[in-house]
Amino acid sequence: MASERPARKTAFVTPWYGAAATGGAETAARETAERLAADGLPVEVLTTRVPDFRSDWSRNVLPAGPDTENGVLVRRFAVGKRDRAAFDAANLKLMAGGRVTQEEEAAFLQNNINSLAMTDFIAAHRDEYLFIFTPYLYGTTYDGMRACGGDAYLIPCLHDEGYARLPRIQTMLTSARRLLMLSEPELRTLEALTGGPAPQAVVVGQGVESDFAYDGERFRARHGLTRPFVLYAGRKDAGKNVELLVDFMGRYQQRRGSVCDLVLIGGGQPVGAGREGVIDLGYVSLQDKRDAYAAATVLCQPSTHESFSLVVMEAWAAGTPCLVHGGCAVTRDHAARANGGLYFESYAEFELCLDLLLTRPQLARRLGANGAEYVRQNFAWGPMVKRYRELIEEYWTSREAARVVHG
Repeated sequence: MASERPARKTAFVTPWYGAAATGGAETAARETAERLAADGLPVEVLTTRVPDFRSDWSRNVLPAGPDTENGVLVRRFAVGKRDRAAFDAANLKLMAGGRVTQEEEAAFLQNNINSLAMTDFIAAHRDEYLFIFTPYLYGTTYDGMRACGGDAYLIPCLHDEGYARLPRIQTMLTSARRLLMLSEPELRTLEALTGGPAPQAVVVGQGVESDFAYDGERFRARHGLTRPFVLYAGRKDAGKNVELLVDFMGRYQQRRGSVCDLVLIGGGQPVGAGREGVIDLGYVSLQDKRDAYAAATVLCQPSTHESFSLVVMEAWAAGTPCLVHGGCAVTRDHAARANGGLYFESYAEFELCLDLLLTRPQLARRLGANGAEYVRQNFAWGPMVKRYRELIEEYWTSREAARVVHG
């Protein structure tokens, strides 16, 4: 007698989840889970009780649940104690591009954000779920992938960085049943890091909301903005290269006069305090962010470590051109494919690009319109949900075929 067919559920696994978890990978996981659930798929989220990236990774703040958030069942698991000093020591070396010993690699992984309760749940329910982990460098992904023997999908959000060169991380990457890449340059980075073709990798992209209401004049009036401005949207930390943008804008204003401002929105410590023309609004509402995109003369993404860059896509969706760092293969590739922006690698190039965008409004409008069309053609949610449905069906078809063969 054949055994009963297991449940066919999908669970996104991420270290933090919810409106407060505003990083690109976390936002993508949340929006994808919500879209799939709204399309009728049984989707859950496994996450921790830590609110976001900047919170204490060993402190359980949010209730355990399970609870339903925007139509998605969310299970939150307790995190355990960690040796933060050991983690920080290894992390600083990796951030600086240095090599770490096997002991330091182990310390980095063991003292990452981890949840034994989550890992136990994954191991106990691996026959019921397709687990989709994201992003690659956190303990919830590393331990969870081991708990299900790599029989899972992984959205790595990969960059060319020290973390991705760790031997245990590379083993995890190559063991995944499927790697869901966000862009062609990210796939090329994967192949360079792992030393060859990655047949289990597929470029899926990411869904982007493009049909939203925005009012640029409302944003300007609310915040008293009268000059053109460059917008930065996202976390304000060293890995995002924000200080470089602040420095370049300061030099630009010295050379050109106070012809435009720099407006920053997003979480993290304020930057550019006391500098003329730097306006840090901190965390803003979703509608205010959308209005900011429309109000900006240009969105600047200075980061060199992006696997997709949702903020670039959101700015394009509002018809705003983008200025990206040429050292980031992903955003440079998007800018070229879309013909929706310019890129810089030095201050001289930054100055030239900004001059063009400020003095040639017709060019800026055309680039913004090109970007909006690129987003609509490539990252609309309807085709994205269809892609995920096909990938999920592929997983269960393969599992059931193996089940028949092996009994």
